[in-house]
Amino acid sequence: MTVSVDPTTSATANGPASATDSATGSGTGSASGAEVLRAHAEHAFADELAALGAQDDRPRPARWKLSPWAVATYLLGGTLPDGTVITPKYVGPRRIVEVAVTTLATDRALLLLGVPGTAKTWVSEHLAAAVSGDSTLLVQGTAGTPEEAIRYGWNYAQLLAHGPSRDALVPSPVMRAMSEGMTARVEELTRIPADVQDTLITILSEKTLPIPELGQEVQAVRGFNLIATANDRDRGVNDLSSALRRRFNTVVLPLPASADAEVDIVARRVDQLGRSLELPTGPEGFDEIRRVVTVFRELRDGVTTDGRTKVKSPSGTLSTAEAISVVTNGLALAAHFGDGVLRPGDVAAGILGAVVRDPAADRVIWQEYLEAVVRERDGWKDFYRACREVSA
Repeated sequence: MTVSVDPTTSATANGPASATDSATGSGTGSASGAEVLRAHAEHAFADELAALGAQDDRPRPARWKLSPWAVATYLLGGTLPDGTVITPKYVGPRRIVEVAVTTLATDRALLLLGVPGTAKTWVSEHLAAAVSGDSTLLVQGTAGTPEEAIRYGWNYAQLLAHGPSRDALVPSPVMRAMSEGMTARVEELTRIPADVQDTLITILSEKTLPIPELGQEVQAVRGFNLIATANDRDRGVNDLSSALRRRFNTVVLPLPASADAEVDIVARRVDQLGRSLELPTGPEGFDEIRRVVTVFRELRDGVTTDGRTKVKSPSGTLSTAEAISVVTNGLALAAHFGDGVLRPGDVAAGILGAVVRDPAADRVIWQEYLEAVVRERDGWKDFYRACREVSA
């Protein structure tokens, strides 16, 4: 399984991946660290990174803050010789993390591939934080991402006043990473137009970024590498060209392998988010977490957990990240409009919203699942009634 336990995020993040933690960290602008809604990984987990750095006596690649072993420990968790506990940021097969970390120590870029909610962004952020100490050299891929976002732009006031010069050039996050020997990140690579994607080919193969306007180039210094993420279900705007794909080592992040693993991921992440948002969390809500995960897994897999009943799968992905969102929203409902205890009525509306994406087809699938599975399940009567009420 592969999911992330993130105390600060997105979600999409799957498993503890899509999440946010009650981090203390330094912010930017006028906000203090305590006021930042979501601290960057290097700030949220500064103590853990410092502890790893202090006890890490293994070889480190050029300009890496930690050794590959320490980076993997930071992501997967563990206890250091001095007793410092490193919390897991990602819950999944160790070999997946080891391959990802090792790739960054070579001259090949890393592509994290997976369905929505498998913690791709979360893993990308934490890898960059552990390797370079800075996860902010980020290009967000969209259908409108321009070539300048990957290469460089211009300060037009300087350009008009003095013509093309290095002072007028505005470096992209990728150019900065090349110049400083750091890790750049490109999110949702397949959403970027194909001609803009291919801007990366020369960067990744020649480790050079030409600046033809100045007759110059930027050569990557040792320590530079790039992590990209891509969604293999929603194929985005453009698939990767074979030329670009060859420049990456692809690591597939899977969904959690078992229900227990997914419940653990959701519970961890919800606890982190709950503390960050000052919501009451406790063992009382564990049954609802397991119920949400069970519903999502059965609809996702097309069969009940006992293997006896086949069910239809809706159009949505029903990822771990969505389960985290449903439970977190339920906690907010319980805190602000209930007695603080997570109950079936608090999660029913969130589940309906996650399952019914296509109002026509998905609503029929959900109603069939309610009547054929939920209605007959022992101990699920309150949940059934709550779902029927919000589905009416």
